[in-house]
Amino acid sequence: MDLNSASTVVLQVLTQATSQDTSVLKPAEEQLKQWETQPGFYSVLLNIFTNHSLDINVRWLAVLYFKHGIDRYWRRVAPHALSEEEKSSLRAGLITNFNEPINQIATQIAVLIAKVARLDCPRQWPELIPTLIESVKVQDDLRQHRALLTFYHVTKTLASKRLAADRKLFYDLASGIYNFACSLWNHHTDTFLQQVSSGNEAAVLSSLERTLLSLKVLRKLTVNGFVEPHKNMEVMGFLHGIFERLKQFLECSRSIGTDNICRDRLEKTIILFTKVLLDFLDQHPFSFTPLIQRSLEFSVSYVFTEVGEGVTFERFIVQCMNLIKMIVKNYAYKPSKNFEDSSPETLEAHKIKMAFFTYPTLTEICRRLVSHYFLLTEEELTMWEEDPEGFTVEETGGDSWKYSLRPCTEVLFIDIFHEYNQTLTPVLLEMMQTLQGPTNVEDMNALLLKDAVYNAVGLAAFELFDSVDFDQWFKNQLLPELQVTHNRYKPLRRRVIWLIGQWISVKFKSDLRPMLYEAICNLLQDQDLVVHLHLEKPHIFLNCFSPVDDFEFRTDQFLSYLETMFTLLFQLLQQVTECDTKMHVLHVLSCVIERVNMQIRPYVGCLVQYLPLLWKQSEEHNMLRCAILTTLIHLVQGLGADSKNLYPFLLPVIQLSTDVSQPPHVYLLEDGLELWLVTLENSPCITPELLRVFQNMSPLLELSSENLRTCFKIINGYIFLSSTEFLQTYAVGLCQSFCELLKEITTEGQVQVLKVVENALKVNPVLGPQMFQPILPCVFSGIIEGETYPVVMSTYLGVMGRVLLQNTSFFSSLLNEMAHKFNQEMDQLLGNMIEMWVDRMDNITQPERRKLSALALLSLLPSDNSVIQDKFCGIINISVEGLHDVMTEDPETGTYKDCMLMSHLEEPKVTEDEEPPTEQDKRKKMLALKDPVHTVSLQQFIYQKLKAQQEILGEQGFQSLMETVDTEIVTQLQEFLQGF
Repeated sequence: MDLNSASTVVLQVLTQATSQDTSVLKPAEEQLKQWETQPGFYSVLLNIFTNHSLDINVRWLAVLYFKHGIDRYWRRVAPHALSEEEKSSLRAGLITNFNEPINQIATQIAVLIAKVARLDCPRQWPELIPTLIESVKVQDDLRQHRALLTFYHVTKTLASKRLAADRKLFYDLASGIYNFACSLWNHHTDTFLQQVSSGNEAAVLSSLERTLLSLKVLRKLTVNGFVEPHKNMEVMGFLHGIFERLKQFLECSRSIGTDNICRDRLEKTIILFTKVLLDFLDQHPFSFTPLIQRSLEFSVSYVFTEVGEGVTFERFIVQCMNLIKMIVKNYAYKPSKNFEDSSPETLEAHKIKMAFFTYPTLTEICRRLVSHYFLLTEEELTMWEEDPEGFTVEETGGDSWKYSLRPCTEVLFIDIFHEYNQTLTPVLLEMMQTLQGPTNVEDMNALLLKDAVYNAVGLAAFELFDSVDFDQWFKNQLLPELQVTHNRYKPLRRRVIWLIGQWISVKFKSDLRPMLYEAICNLLQDQDLVVHLHLEKPHIFLNCFSPVDDFEFRTDQFLSYLETMFTLLFQLLQQVTECDTKMHVLHVLSCVIERVNMQIRPYVGCLVQYLPLLWKQSEEHNMLRCAILTTLIHLVQGLGADSKNLYPFLLPVIQLSTDVSQPPHVYLLEDGLELWLVTLENSPCITPELLRVFQNMSPLLELSSENLRTCFKIINGYIFLSSTEFLQTYAVGLCQSFCELLKEITTEGQVQVLKVVENALKVNPVLGPQMFQPILPCVFSGIIEGETYPVVMSTYLGVMGRVLLQNTSFFSSLLNEMAHKFNQEMDQLLGNMIEMWVDRMDNITQPERRKLSALALLSLLPSDNSVIQDKFCGIINISVEGLHDVMTEDPETGTYKDCMLMSHLEEPKVTEDEEPPTEQDKRKKMLALKDPVHTVSLQQFIYQKLKAQQEILGEQGFQSLMETVDTEIVTQLQEFLQGF
């Protein structure tokens, strides 16, 4: 591409590509895409975006195309890679002038230079760093700033490389330029501090920008540029100097207004100082040891004493607290239980920590955290009153503890209390003691202090286990406080119910639960208070309905409150508006349904009617839909067979959630599959709509995801529910999917596939083998070839046992097919199969499958086939093994009976702790009544088969056959067959 002739054309197309008119925009984008691989294109782009007279939007687009081109075509091995000549020319052009007037474009140019540096510096671009160093020294403000901006992005990019060779290059670079970087930073910092008092806001802002950028460079060099930074005097000098600089910058905040750009940049610089310390501590804990004392002194003085008054701001306090927390919790600073096993570095750091955290210091930190930082502010109280849901959602954001003051103070309190609980427990107990009894509702300060102390007691529940008689405190102090109805007491009631929720899983007598249920009902009935409850962390409800350790939920205690509680929670679900709150209320409702199971049935009508509306309203909120799915899972389990009435809503929900062609499946699939499974397990009969949902299964099997196990359970559910209709409709496609899966799936996956086939053969001995015929040759081959994985071989034998025992004609046709495949006689192949079966019998561990094997092989008798007679000994050996497995002796009569026999459907006695049987459980019991394993006496079957064999061969021939069996086996057989 000729630069002179092409520049005009490219400029024209770039101009068209900035158009809002799609008829102009699309062809221009296509043309630019075609030019991406043309030699000289990026040189043209460089000329365009460095031409300050051109339209800003065109220049911006040129920079972006250049940047994307680096990712795609700069590497030597990339398809259509740029030539070395063009790259050399481009590198030279990029660092010729640092004079870009537009900030956004200047940033993009700095980023693209950094991208090139990542690939080429220092080997192909040795002049980059020296050029940047020279450029940041110039007196021209604009050039200096742009060079410094580029210097930062290049350093940041090079610091992020992780290969050993790249790390070594960065270490060399850091050693070479660290002294200069420190000097640069000190120069700009001193300039800023001198200018602060001048009143020239533009000059102050300019020097502050340079201070910030040079500090960003130093941060990357300090944290990532040295293997053992504590051995470098310059690095440690810079880190020790941070504390003095921080003091200077904090003092500057007094003379800079609270609402301007300078203030914003100043706070960013202060925060960046703390980030340097936090990053260094994280990456080099032992190198940080000399800084522990100074860091703790500095942070504690500014956060927990009067030193910080008037100069600190929230984000700075948070950073200081994070610094304290990281030092307290750092595993590198914690000695082993056996001190002699600890490294000298660990012991040194631990010694510094212990020397700092004296009793007075810890006491002051604890008291200040609780009585100052835990106090609800006027702003928080107002927000809570006006928008309680918004307040609680904001208060409990994901990583809020890292960035927001309240969560950060709570995490720091928990960590310090855990580390120094012996020292701090008496302090907190004393604070509790001073707040016993009711609090004057007119004294808002006292109410807020009690709220703060209760917060601390809740957070430290596990540490206070042995120090607080919570049962007595609950009865004498907390319950009465829940009954105070004054408006000003609302925050405290909210805190009390949260506090109980914290403690109930730690220490709470089961006998007190009815009193708690009563209190919860009263709170839920107070409609003015109900949305102010701590439902965003529903410990109180979840722990009431879930067994935690020894604190078991007792249904009998709860049943008298069930209707009231469920109704009020449902009203709350309708009342709240935030998605997060609805999710949490649904979670609580799900827990209630799960705990009381079928006893929920009389009360769920309202919820059943409301959920379709909520599902429709939550179309854009997938996480809320996940909560609805979880609720439906428990609802179906609670309703049992009656869940069929939900199908008009339930089945479309399952259909959408498990359809991989629908975008929401990414969020809904796991819960959707679980709902599908419990729906099948509780379904009293198949319906056309329920059968139709299975159309979603084939793509799910192709995914081969972690949900495959649930998919197999669903397939089994259909087989147990309606094998004939299901197999006739879907077996062909399912068999194809299984054949594909078996080629690439794990051993465990193969077993799951084969278990489905085995279940189909068990449930439908006629149709099953026909429908899964393509898989059975693979099973037969696996047996003949001696599959090495015991669990797979066991399943192969289970499948073949079903065919041999329950569908003899199909087994004969399969044997004939396999004889052709192996080019053997049928009798010879049958003999090989029996021999392998006998040899691998020990692979089978399940008693049912062992008995099945004995029955299946015995079913070959009586026979005058010489091959079968030749394997007679092995068949009898397996049969006697089976007898040992299943026969139990009646102590009264001294006779044996088959313990696997089932003569009638026994209704199991279900205890309160057990789940009632599902419809699928009942179907499996009915199936067992038809299964030869449970209906045929092995003892009697052996006797009948031996007698028939004797009749074929005659007495002498039969005796000759029995003589092939080991005498000890014959003796055991005779013992089992006594009485026949």
